[in-house]
Amino acid sequence: MMFKNPFSFEGRIRRLEYGLSYIIYTLAIFTIAMVSLAMGDPSGAAVNLLMLILWVPLVWFMLAQGAKRCHDRGNSGWWQIIPFYGIWMLFVDGEIGDNEYGDNPKGLMWDTEAVSTNGEEVKPIDDVDEDGVIKG
Repeated sequence: MMFKNPFSFEGRIRRLEYGLSYIIYTLAIFTIAMVSLAMGDPSGAAVNLLMLILWVPLVWFMLAQGAKRCHDRGNSGWWQIIPFYGIWMLFVDGEIGDNEYGDNPKGLMWDTEAVSTNGEEVKPIDDVDEDGVIKG
């Protein structure tokens, strides 16, 4: 379920939720800027107070969503302060299976059971890289 705890820094989220969060954040900031311009004096106390009241929860929201996306990659939420890492998180998939930050939001797990279609014993493959791809 998307946006279950959007202001929480715990757990993991998928790329889709992170991307939608980024779009919501951008549209909200644009809307706040337009409202502040429509209110008149951009340096007035009322405009500054409105900007602060609306801006702080938006930044909290985006930092929380970024931290959860970092968690899906298996990294600390602090990684999001690396320049351009937020863009990188839009394009790379999360870790397969559970990690220290929670369950995989896609429900993907490593296949740990050997399956045989003809009744023969299945031998484990030793030539597998860290992503689970068989080395050729």
